[in-house]
Parts: sequence; structure tokens; C-alpha cells
Amino acid sequence: MKFGEVPVAEAEGAILAHSLKLGTTALKKARVLSRADVELIAASGVSAVTVARLDPGDVGEDQAAERVAAAAIGAGISLGAPFTGRANLFAEARGLLVFDRERIDRLNLVDEAITIGTLPPFAVVEPKQMVATVKIIPFAASDDAVKQCAQVAMSEGPLLWVAPFQPRSVGLVQTRLPGLKESILDKTRQVTEGRLAALGCRLVFEERCAHATNELASTIRHAFGHGIDILLIHGASAILDRRDVIPAAIVAAGGRVDHFGMPVDPGNLLLLGHVGERVVLGLPGCARSPKVNGFDWVLERLVAGLPVGSAEIMRMGSGGLLAEIPSRPLPRAEAKPAEQRLRAKPTGPRIGALLLAAGQSRRMGGPNKLLAEVDGAPMVAYVARRLLASRARPITAVLGNQADAVEAALGKLPVERVRNPEFAGGLSTSLKRGIAALPSDLEGALICLGDMPLISGRHIDRLIAAFNPLEGRAIIVPTRRGKRGNPVLWSKRFFPEMAELAGDVGAKHLIGEHAELVAEVEMDDDAILVDIDTPEALEALRQKKKPVVEAAC
Repeated sequence: MKFGEVPVAEAEGAILAHSLKLGTTALKKARVLSRADVELIAASGVSAVTVARLDPGDVGEDQAAERVAAAAIGAGISLGAPFTGRANLFAEARGLLVFDRERIDRLNLVDEAITIGTLPPFAVVEPKQMVATVKIIPFAASDDAVKQCAQVAMSEGPLLWVAPFQPRSVGLVQTRLPGLKESILDKTRQVTEGRLAALGCRLVFEERCAHATNELASTIRHAFGHGIDILLIHGASAILDRRDVIPAAIVAAGGRVDHFGMPVDPGNLLLLGHVGERVVLGLPGCARSPKVNGFDWVLERLVAGLPVGSAEIMRMGSGGLLAEIPSRPLPRAEAKPAEQRLRAKPTGPRIGALLLAAGQSRRMGGPNKLLAEVDGAPMVAYVARRLLASRARPITAVLGNQADAVEAALGKLPVERVRNPEFAGGLSTSLKRGIAALPSDLEGALICLGDMPLISGRHIDRLIAAFNPLEGRAIIVPTRRGKRGNPVLWSKRFFPEMAELAGDVGAKHLIGEHAELVAEVEMDDDAILVDIDTPEALEALRQKKKPVVEAAC
């Protein structure tokens, strides 16, 4: 790839290296300069620009990122649309992220131009959560390097995958010693039920017995008669040796002790055993608390169907110091461990969507177009389902005209609803109501129109993939052959300005006022330009071959 400063007259067809602000027009970096761009730059008095040109054998940044990312994904992971040399990978199921650490390193060592970053190994992930990203550092990478990285990613099976949590039936045995209060055992059961529920499991059996080998062995045999998959044992006294009461009882019940101790603190005194093919865990005292500990790491892998033996436990030391220490003085939250771990994981930008559904349909000549049937459903419900197929959450519908009927049309769809009694005052009133109803922790929101039924989750996700205010992409506008359309994704920094709008106007003027923060995403169809405003447009839509509605998540 060639890179450097060239006279403006020689820049046509090259990739702009640095954004330019030319009066009210902004040319973003990575733009392929057209003849009109070059003429505009020259007319602005700029004599030279820094550009890049690909050499034969180079692969553009988006294509390179997509090829490497596509080679890396395994079961339970999907690939987002590439943008600015970045391709993000997303979980499709709730479970644990699993990857080959050694191959991640090998891939990153191929060429400095090609990188992949992931969440920590065995991170608890949710559907649509970002789990990894492939980033091409310059504007292009060599085809040889891309091929080599793809080969590393595909060799020896998938590089990354998600092991989904599978519902398990779990039993709990608690032992007693004189002086141990029943309230402590009750609290332990409550904490255990919450811990299991966070993983989609049920506690189907609980029994309490004396802290004695023979009685505990009998209780273990009885517990497995209830069809449980995993048995948890909370001892009234900590396990201190392989010959202590709990391991001895497991052996007496016909089982075996596989491993005692783990390099995770808290959680060091965990014991792993089996009775037949079913797992028995002797729990450390810290497992009575809802705070994350080594038990959670083992339980999560068991529920996800991953192997857990001596070798796996002994490799948990990296990152295994979980206890409060002076360098991390804040206490861990009192929360279910799986949920607690999720809050610590980066998930990508949290983007919501406003579905504006309050209009009066004046150009339709009477009927509310949002209640018109499109492919067997009211238009507003059809549009809502397609938005639900995207990564945007929450979806919030703003209702006004015939609000009761529109709400009924939405039915049980998981869409938030807010009413705008001032809908007759124009579009700005619905924007205000919608913005005020959005959660405070959103980073941005898409403004979606209820009369654009061809917009799909794929379009929405491409806009979200381009969003990065830190890199100057705070307003994301879809285009088709250079023509701008809807919906537009706005950073939360613009919410106050949008809340000050008045009359029957949207926020379009803000795009011009903040041109340097606008990024355009070219789409491959006309959906972003199609709205249904007239009876003729509705009939034309019905006559067309209907697109397949994406399933709501």
C-alpha cells in the first residue's frame, strides 16, 4: 500500500487518510475521493492531501476484517457487518465464550496489520453481546497475510465458539454440627437457588443431615435417586483433606474423589468428585455468599457442558485472585455471580430504538396507515418485529393518533410504549416524548419511522456497527447510491438538542450542523428510502414480493 501526501489534482480514487472540514462539508477519513471531492478540496484552497492507494495483492480493510472474522467463528457466534476495518463477532446464545488462546496469539503474530481481541476466556455472554473484534490497523492488509490469518483461525477446528448453558437438575445436601443455626442453612439454600436460576438450572432436591461420614453417604445415595445431574454438598465444617468427612462420604456412597483444591481465591477448598457419571461438588464456605468465587467458575462450565477435571481446575489460576485486596478496595456487588460477571464485560455500545408511531396519516386520506395490513400483520407490528431482529434494545414505540388501536396492534411484542398526547403538534413532540422515555445508560438511539416496513434488523445492525463517537462517528446515516435515508442513529450527546425541537420537524438540521461527526453507511438495497405515505405506495408494497420477516429475538 502506498501512503503519503500528494497534490490534490492527483488524489482522485485514493483513500483519504485524515478527515477534512471544508466549510459546512466534512469529508471523513477512509473516504474514496471522487472527482467532485477533489474539485471541492481544490476550491477550498487546499493544495495537497494525505492519501493511501492499494497495491496489487492488497485487500481493503473491510474485506480483510470480514475474511479473518468469518474464518474464526464457530457455533453460537455470528458476524456483524464490517466497517472502518473492524468486524465484530456476537454471541447467539447465553453461555460461555470458549477459544483457543494459543491460536489467538499465533494469529496476532502473523502481521501487525491484522489483530483480533476477545473477552476473557470462559466469559459469561448473552445473545447479541459482542465477544470479539477483528481490526485491520491500516487501510489494507496483504492478501498473503489475510490468507495466513484465516488459515490459523480455521486450523484445528473453530477458533471461537459459545458453549450454551443447558438446564440441569441440581440437588443440595447440607450437613449440621451443634451450634450451626438453621437460618444459615436456609440462607444458603436461597443463595444457591438464585445462583442456579441465573444459569437456567433448578434446585429439585434438598436434604440436611449430620456432619458424619455414614449419614452423609446415605444421604448422597438418596439424593441421586431423584434424577439429579449435579449434587452440591455444603459442609458444616470446611474440607481440609481428601480423607475428611465429605470426600470420605462420597467414596462410601460408591463414588470417587477427582480433585481437591483450586488456584482461585475465594474458592480454594472446592472438591470435585463423581458418583457414577454424575458430578458431586464439595463446596468451599465462600459458596454460601452470592459473591463470585471459584465454585462459580466450575459450575458455569458444568452447566455449559464443558469438561471439568483436575487439569481444567489447575489451569484456573490466571485471573483467579478474586478476593478483596488493597488495590481493589470496592466490595463485589451482592448479585448472582453470572449476572455480576456480565456487568463487568464489555458488550459494545448499548443502542436503543425509537419507533415513531404517533402520526396522523394525513396523506393516506383518512385511515391510519400503521394499522394497514402488510404481509398479514398491521404495519406497526410488522415494523416492530423487524426492529426486534436487530441488536438495538430497548425498542420504544411512541403512540399518539389512535393510540389504543396502535397499542393493540403491537400486542404482546416486547416493545416499550409511551404515549404522546400532543401528537397533533408534529414530529418534534414525539421525539421529545421518546427521548425522555429512553434509559439513561444508552449510548445512542435510532430514530425509526413506523411507515418504513422494508427496514430490517440487518440494516439496523450495520448502522450500530459503524457507531463510535470516540472515533468521530456520532451520527450514523444510511445511504443508497449517495442518497441519504432513514433511520438515523444518534449519539446521546444530541438528545438535549433533540428535546428542544418544535413543530412538525425532525432532527435533520442537526446533521448539517455537525457534519464532522456524521458517518454514512452505504446500503445494498432501497429499503432506507421507502416510506408508505399514500394509498398508492401501500398498494405498490402489497403487490411486491414480500420480504421474509426476520424472527424477533
